[in-house]
Amino acid sequence: MTSLGALVIVVILVALERLAELIVSKRNAAWSFARGGRETGQGHYPVMVVLHTGFLIAILIEAFVRRPEVSEVLAWSMLLVVIAAQALRWWCIATLGPRWNTRVIVTPGLPLVRSGPYRLLPHPNYIAVVIEGVALPLVHACWMTAVGFTLANAVLLRVRLRVENEALRDLPDETGRLAGA
Repeated sequence: MTSLGALVIVVILVALERLAELIVSKRNAAWSFARGGRETGQGHYPVMVVLHTGFLIAILIEAFVRRPEVSEVLAWSMLLVVIAAQALRWWCIATLGPRWNTRVIVTPGLPLVRSGPYRLLPHPNYIAVVIEGVALPLVHACWMTAVGFTLANAVLLRVRLRVENEALRDLPDETGRLAGA
């Protein structure tokens, strides 16, 4: 198999992982809404969907158009980083359980989660996204996609983090104090 063929398989696997996320997200959103959950920041969500879908497509376009020389060391090391990012993402999903979704939905009365990766970082899922945004294109030396996605994602994450932090501000932590206090 050529390295382009291997890249196509990796991108398809990541796309299938994204579909699995959307299935979990839809189920979890229904769980949250059934418990009085409120969604905020809907305006940026379509942009996020387009950016993340375009990211996968851009990797393939760049790889097939540029046909870069790909170092095996770069390819394998970046693939390992991609796998680590996926592991972090699913650790986040498992830690948040039915609260996790791709939208910003807060269920009233539930305390802020401070376990799993959230005991180490306030937004570990976004760390996984940033890492993957660099590493996945570099599996095939698609540096233009890595740079372009990273810059566009930084703008989107700035909006997303503001929306999410505002939504989480009024949640109590484990001690009952407000998270934003």
